[in-house]
Amino acid sequence: MATRLPSADVEAGLLAHLNTNAEIADSRSFASSLGVPHKELEDVIKSLSAFRIVESSDITKETWVLTNEAKGYAASGSPEVQLVAAIPPEGASKGVLKEKLGDVFDIGMKAAAKNKWIGFEKGNKDLVLRKVEETKDELQEQLKRLENGEVIADKVIDDLKRRKLITKEKSIWYSLKKGPEFVVKRKILATDVTREHLKSGEWKDLEFKGYNYGAHGQPISVGYVQPLLEVRDAIQSIFLEMGFCEMPTNMFVESSFWNFDALFQPQQHPARDSHDTFFLKAPAKTTQLPDDYLEKVKQVHESGGYGSKGYGYDWKRDEAEKNLLRTHTTAVSTRMLYKLAQEKPFAPKRYYSIDRVFRNEAVDRTHLAEFHQIEGLICDYGLTLGDLIGVLEDFFSRLGMSKLRFKPAYNPYTEPSMEIFSYHDGLKKWVEIGNSGMFRPEMLLPMGLPEGVNVIAWGLSLERPTMILYGIDNIRDLFGPKVDFNLIKNSPMCRLGM
Repeated sequence: MATRLPSADVEAGLLAHLNTNAEIADSRSFASSLGVPHKELEDVIKSLSAFRIVESSDITKETWVLTNEAKGYAASGSPEVQLVAAIPPEGASKGVLKEKLGDVFDIGMKAAAKNKWIGFEKGNKDLVLRKVEETKDELQEQLKRLENGEVIADKVIDDLKRRKLITKEKSIWYSLKKGPEFVVKRKILATDVTREHLKSGEWKDLEFKGYNYGAHGQPISVGYVQPLLEVRDAIQSIFLEMGFCEMPTNMFVESSFWNFDALFQPQQHPARDSHDTFFLKAPAKTTQLPDDYLEKVKQVHESGGYGSKGYGYDWKRDEAEKNLLRTHTTAVSTRMLYKLAQEKPFAPKRYYSIDRVFRNEAVDRTHLAEFHQIEGLICDYGLTLGDLIGVLEDFFSRLGMSKLRFKPAYNPYTEPSMEIFSYHDGLKKWVEIGNSGMFRPEMLLPMGLPEGVNVIAWGLSLERPTMILYGIDNIRDLFGPKVDFNLIKNSPMCRLGM
């Protein structure tokens, strides 16, 4: 095996050749004469050209080269010839031939049948018979000629292209001549003064490489704030500034009882259908429900109470025990309000949460099956709809969203209820960003909260306000598997509020 020349010897050989010759016409041939790969010579040429020791001119040529499949045929023969050679005088079944030939079987069968080299036993299409004694492997000869750099007829080239056996490759090599700074041996310039230089005194005779003061350093790797996280942090700060406490939201799996029944949402409600909600198969149900409270919820659903007629149907515990991926963080609010009702004496509270919820719905530019919900609620005596509107205007103005509209709406667990809209400058229209309302007595009083205590609450997705604030018109660019990281990198930091 030949020993490859070090780069220093390649450079020395190139400079020595140019010193006695006017030029090097073909760097490929010169690399072959030195016994080194052309890429290695190319690196030396680029280094010498940078210091104007040599001058190089590019020579570009497009050539046809064999694909990996074609290289195999050039070495072992075409599929059709391999197939015919594998068939014994008595013939062979397709299964036997396929096992023997592998991937080339199907191609070989088609080509051999086209050449009329094979046939089948009458009445038995599985037995392949040879119809010729000898075959001439024209394909293998053509591939070998092309591999050796011989000229091939255009018709043959077209046929090989059709069979995807050749591909065009661009080759670049160089012609070389002496440059204005030509030397037979390049002097290596020092870049550092070492301890050995100082001890030996060599530093006095060293020539140093020039320092480029205009060169840029390596760019500093920095992180980028994901818009959702930035808006989430800003909203969390707003809640804390307004005196809210965070609710625990670490249960993605919730029971239908806390997610629907405790919210005075009937068991026949469309939102409880599998088309809208992700129900779990395992564990399919929960048995950890407070029996005394569950009985009160059942009573208010079936026959009402607290000034309500109820829904007048047979409430089923089996339905309430079904596990699901929570459809809203209001399930967390329900648990917290029930817990608050058990604390005596009653103390007013302000709660908030920001976490993921799941809805079984079609994905489009403004909807995902998984998204983040923001929820805030205030529990106190004598709260009114005016308090709710005032809190919402204060909350959203701190987010920098002053263009708000409120529209009457219906929710099973709030009365009155309002949808919240904000103007989207990118979409040039009003976009629904949340829902709000006052929790119904049928929901609060069975929990044990005192008479006269009201709860105002609102919920919105984290994605919608982020889209409005960043001018994003497709939610899939913001969250999920199709998120655009360039959007995160290039978007200016969004300043919220004043």
